[in-house]
Amino acid sequence: MSPTGPAASDFPALSPQGQVTFLGAGPGDPGLLTLRAVEALASADVLVAEPDVLDVVRGHARAGVSTPELTVVDVSSTVVGVPVLRDAANLVMEAAKGGRRVVRAVAGDPGLDGNAGAEMLACAAAGVPFEVVPGVANAVGVPAYAGVPLRDAQGADVRFVDARTASDRCWSEVGASDATAVVSTTLDSVAAAAGELVSAGRKPDTPLTVTIGGTTTRQRTWTATLGTIAQTLKQAKVLPSPEGHRPVIAVVGERSSAAQRDQLAWFESKPLFGWKVLVPRTKEQAASLSDQLRSYGAVPHEVPTIAVEPPRTPQQMERAVKGLVTGRYEWIAFTSVNAVKAVREKFEEYGLDARAFAGIKVAAVGEQTAAALVDFGVKPDLVPSGEQSAAGLLEDWPPYDPVFDPIDRVFLPRADIATETLVAGLIELGWEVDDVTAYRTVRASPPPADTREAIKGGGFDAVLFTSSSTVRNLVGIAGKPHNVTVIACIGPATAKTAEEHGLRVDVLSPEPSVHKLAEALSAFGAQRRDAAKEAGDPVTRPSERRPGARRRRTTT
Repeated sequence: MSPTGPAASDFPALSPQGQVTFLGAGPGDPGLLTLRAVEALASADVLVAEPDVLDVVRGHARAGVSTPELTVVDVSSTVVGVPVLRDAANLVMEAAKGGRRVVRAVAGDPGLDGNAGAEMLACAAAGVPFEVVPGVANAVGVPAYAGVPLRDAQGADVRFVDARTASDRCWSEVGASDATAVVSTTLDSVAAAAGELVSAGRKPDTPLTVTIGGTTTRQRTWTATLGTIAQTLKQAKVLPSPEGHRPVIAVVGERSSAAQRDQLAWFESKPLFGWKVLVPRTKEQAASLSDQLRSYGAVPHEVPTIAVEPPRTPQQMERAVKGLVTGRYEWIAFTSVNAVKAVREKFEEYGLDARAFAGIKVAAVGEQTAAALVDFGVKPDLVPSGEQSAAGLLEDWPPYDPVFDPIDRVFLPRADIATETLVAGLIELGWEVDDVTAYRTVRASPPPADTREAIKGGGFDAVLFTSSSTVRNLVGIAGKPHNVTVIACIGPATAKTAEEHGLRVDVLSPEPSVHKLAEALSAFGAQRRDAAKEAGDPVTRPSERRPGARRRRTTT
């Protein structure tokens, strides 16, 4: 039967031209990117953006995406020694005409970016197809993160002013009204903008907030009035500053009052806001812990202290995997994410997949290991109901029963330096154990020099130690953390090792869980913040304190 649909000749030929996506990257928090923005970034061939914006969006771009600089010297066009500079519009047009998918990312929203508008017109004139992906505008997103709502139930007007281009008429209109004014300016021009509004009729005692680094963990907000903002920034030693050119969002109006902002400043009041936290683990293990720390407002810095390598003699592992397929085992017990990874890699080497676990009971030592198994396509039969450790796994492990268990053997893939707790406990329950070295842990290479200096010089606010080996390895490859750095340990054994290395332990996790450790550090940060506020002191990070200050160990 012949097809009844249209023939291929009925469709117009595809254009060899590419297309351009003008994309709003928002005010700085990568989490504010829209789903459509993430989709566009994932398919881009070329990504054109200013350096700050590039840092926000790069993580969602595919590997190998081209990221040309906005200002490039075109050597071939040099005339009498004067280089010709290509701007963003030329870069975008050149790539699109070459048939490539281009994402032109701008801060905030493309509709509020004058340069983006001009580039859209250039695309339209050249017949280059384009689309626009809106983003969260800086003038809207930054006040939301600063705890300053722009409207209330009375529905007051909101006026947006760009101080760099505002005319005398604009200042006069905003100054003569009682609308909430959202002013985009720079740190060293805030006082001048406040003066313009006062000259135009606003009262000097009108509340004002000024936010720099909005929606990022570098965010800082000052509350003052139009008449006192210059003095407030001077007393806070913010100005004069070489960073005076940095952009800020100022909100003028009653909704900027200090009393209201104290209740609504949800972002800057996070327990670990702005803390630089060192996470010394393998990179794979650090990911979920870093995400949790970010939710508390921290800036995690992952420093691998342990590298994972294959066993020196792979034959034992190969025999065990073959035994797994041929029915040698009743159980397989995974005590780490790395053990799951090692078995998975061996499976892939043999062309096997999760179906090879059919008929075998699977145990995982904790939630993270269980999640790695689920990602592999295997749902664990046993995860500790209590403590997530070898001891917790043994608490729930059934004893061997020759009536119900046709096979009495357990496959235990683990690290070369693992403890004997689980092996001894399984044997006591009547099981035979094939204790197999699935991977080796070795000390990682030293981190970069600036990271080592920050560790030793007090540049980090806290460090999380998740095992005794992370203590020994971090000190070995990078040096001992400074005494102002908060030391958080996952359990008594790790704390003892830290103290043996001359470290004062400030936070001890109530359970041997990395997530409970992060929670304990968060509680420590919250207590520290509350104590400072109660004493009438400014809230500072540990790295901002004088060396030698002592803190009491906290168990949460």
